[in-house]
Amino acid sequence: MVNEDPMFLMSIRPKFAYQIFTGKKKFELRRWIGVPIPSGSTIIVYVSGNVRAIMGEFTVGKVIFGSPIYIWREVMKYPSPGIDEDDKPYISGAKKALAIEVLNPRLYARSISLEELRSIIPGFNPPLSYRRLYENEPLVRLILSYIREYSS
Repeated sequence: MVNEDPMFLMSIRPKFAYQIFTGKKKFELRRWIGVPIPSGSTIIVYVSGNVRAIMGEFTVGKVIFGSPIYIWREVMKYPSPGIDEDDKPYISGAKKALAIEVLNPRLYARSISLEELRSIIPGFNPPLSYRRLYENEPLVRLILSYIREYSS
C-alpha cells in the first residue's frame, strides 16, 4: 500500500457526500460499531442512495468518541462544523458515537459504480456504515491503481 495509515470504506448518503466534497461538511457522524478509526486514516467514500458509486476520499483529522450528547456538544464548539439538525437523528439512540473530522476531501475525476465494482469484484457489497480495508483486498488495489489514475 502506498500509505501506511489505515483505509476505510464508508457509505454516505448523497446529500452528505456532496457536502463533504464541496467543503461544507467538516465532520461525519457515525454510530459506534466497535471499529476505531484513527486520525490520519483515509476514508474511501461510497455514495449510497441513487448514486451507488465510489466517488472520492478524505483524510481523517480529529476523532471525537462518546455519547451522542457529548459528540453533539463537542462538534458544535467548532465554527461552521457542517452539521445541523438533519444529522442529529442518525446518532440519537446510540450508546456511543464518533465525530470524524473531514480533512482534504478529494472527489475522484471518475467514479466507479456499484455495477462496475461487482464486475471486477464479484459479490462486492458496500458496508451499511463503514469497514476497515486491508492491503491485500482487491478493492484496495483497484482504488490505488484504477480510480486514482483518473484523478492525477
